[in-house]
Amino acid sequence: MGAGGEAGRRKARLTRELAAFLARSRWQDLPDAVRREGKRAILNAAGCVIAGREDPAVQILRRTFPDDDALVFGAAATAHDYDDTHLPTVIHTGPPVAGALLALAKTRPVSGAGFLHAFILGVETSCRLGNAVMPGHYERGWHITGTCGVFGATAAAGKAMGLSESQFIHALGIAATQAAGLVEVLGSMARVLNAGFAARNGLRAAQLAAAGFEGPAQPLEGLRGFVNVFGGNRDPEALRVAHWEMTRVAYKPYPCGVVLHALVDGCLEHREKLRAQENLTVSLHPLAIERADRREPRNALEARLSAQHAVAACLVRGRAGLGEFSDAAAADPALAACRRRVAIVRDERLDKMAAIINDIRCEAARSMDDARLGVKLRELAGPRADEWMRLVGSLESAVTVSPPL
Repeated sequence: MGAGGEAGRRKARLTRELAAFLARSRWQDLPDAVRREGKRAILNAAGCVIAGREDPAVQILRRTFPDDDALVFGAAATAHDYDDTHLPTVIHTGPPVAGALLALAKTRPVSGAGFLHAFILGVETSCRLGNAVMPGHYERGWHITGTCGVFGATAAAGKAMGLSESQFIHALGIAATQAAGLVEVLGSMARVLNAGFAARNGLRAAQLAAAGFEGPAQPLEGLRGFVNVFGGNRDPEALRVAHWEMTRVAYKPYPCGVVLHALVDGCLEHREKLRAQENLTVSLHPLAIERADRREPRNALEARLSAQHAVAACLVRGRAGLGEFSDAAAADPALAACRRRVAIVRDERLDKMAAIINDIRCEAARSMDDARLGVKLRELAGPRADEWMRLVGSLESAVTVSPPL
């Protein structure tokens, strides 16, 4: 038999293989490092949900859809652009998965180990789908957090509900026809809908499959399935990986677009040198420029995606926290004056997340250790931070999870 025929048969089994992986995965199969990263991811997502619920866009969602917890939690988790990032694909994995699971845990008992296991599998599923459609997917205008996040939410909710292999196939099919989200909405209130809808639709997909609702047999690899319709490189084999993608998820140290984090690191580290220089030139990859060239952001939404504002916040205030990416900061005359000193130039040789400011190279954002993640959690969750630390610390032995939201 030819190699082409074997490749075709392997491709035809992708949905079934993913469904089998999700249904058969056992708690004891998870490596310690993956469990540890799952706990860190839950803490990060919890803080983002708590703080994000006060965002104006999320407040509107709460008033308009008071009973749709998955939508609200998913939107809140991404509202301040302070969530997480799967570095190879730039998926913000936590918001859709956390939104679906936190909503589910309010309506049915889920053990601590079951919650953590489901969260990890949800993140894993989003990332694997992202690997299969990148790099062209994002460049074509699809917001990968929404399009791939719905599968992560489905996987997480389905695992917590105990779906069978056949039910997972149907759930993935129901999720596939709801995959959506445009990059065009970034910088507007509508951006929170991508993660919020992914959380809500993923939860509904799992619930429908559990109730006997059926989907297509090959929603991922079919001729008009997700990979072929949404794919950029269309590499379905990326769904088959030997490592855990969970270990390649990083947590944002700053509440702004991830393409700006290395730039922020460099500006904070070399603040005094840069403050003394009248002209500031920032070199960025073309994609980063497309996302973050905003000299005069009008509000917090635009400030979080403004390279000029990120530089100004660091140099003027010496910080890059929630207060530096707020409506008030966007209107601050001192920050506005500094923003006007920043010139943006294109450099295709740079990595999408790297930057050069004057003669200072900013190659990679720094990872967050446990101590720094704890500081971030307290900034976001306030007095509830300790409750979440205790909950996550005892997840593996908890009979049921009652998230302190």
